[in-house]
Amino acid sequence: MTFLDNYGLTQELLIILAIDIAIAVLLLTLMRYLQGWTVKVNSRHELAENDNFAFGISTAGAVMALGIVLTGAITGEAAESYLVEAIGMSAYGLFGLVLIKLGRFLHDKIALNNIDKNALIIKGNVSVAIVDAVAAIATAIIIRSVLLWAEDLTIYTFIAIFSAFAISQLMLVLLTRARENRYAKRNQGASMQDALAQGHTALAIRHSGYMLAMAFSFNAASHFIIFNPEAYIANLIGWLTFSIVMLVSLSLLITLIKKLVLANINLCEEVEQQHNIGLAAVEVAISVSIAIILAALMA
Repeated sequence: MTFLDNYGLTQELLIILAIDIAIAVLLLTLMRYLQGWTVKVNSRHELAENDNFAFGISTAGAVMALGIVLTGAITGEAAESYLVEAIGMSAYGLFGLVLIKLGRFLHDKIALNNIDKNALIIKGNVSVAIVDAVAAIATAIIIRSVLLWAEDLTIYTFIAIFSAFAISQLMLVLLTRARENRYAKRNQGASMQDALAQGHTALAIRHSGYMLAMAFSFNAASHFIIFNPEAYIANLIGWLTFSIVMLVSLSLLITLIKKLVLANINLCEEVEQQHNIGLAAVEVAISVSIAIILAALMA
């Protein structure tokens, strides 16, 4: 390859890089304003004038989630032309943005069905904001893994991506219900959602760890399910089966390893009753670490 060939290739890659970055910046900016439009507030007013930490955390989660999704759209070889690159990046980015917003809506109405999440965030509830932000990030991690699993830019690809997204939302709901039942059994029937609404930050941090762990373990499915764009039912069943197996296996592993790593510590008393944020953070580290290790072993 001659110097001119190398120069031409480098110039082409730089143009593609500029296209991807420009579209990414536009989409990230759009996500910031969508956060305000969704709950009918001025995002600048909430972030800079009211100093609403909860709204800031929620917005940060949405922006980071979109950034994670975009890495799935730009990973791989460059497209055959600048136009195709721009269309592909925009299509995946906008689709990811829509799925993130849809995921937030479903999480509000189904997973956290007993509280008004948006109203609590506007009032400054940091605990609810943490759960909201991490739920968006967990959804994005899953969407990214599916983007890397899927191939081409066709309607079948988007159907496959949406199928995996639907399964991920179901898993988030099942995980939330399982954690709620466990919390109620250890706290005389108390509601986990009510505890979050009352500002239980340690509980929010712990629950966030479980959501992130589930998302990372979900990635392993892409190594076992063969992408077939027209096999709608097979894709759906494959992701559902694998995600349930991983969720159960992960929960058992995390419970066992926490007993070993945090031996002689009453987690229920420390986190749920004494609001020990530090210990909750350690639980997050354990949960995510186990999920990452498990996913790496299956890669």
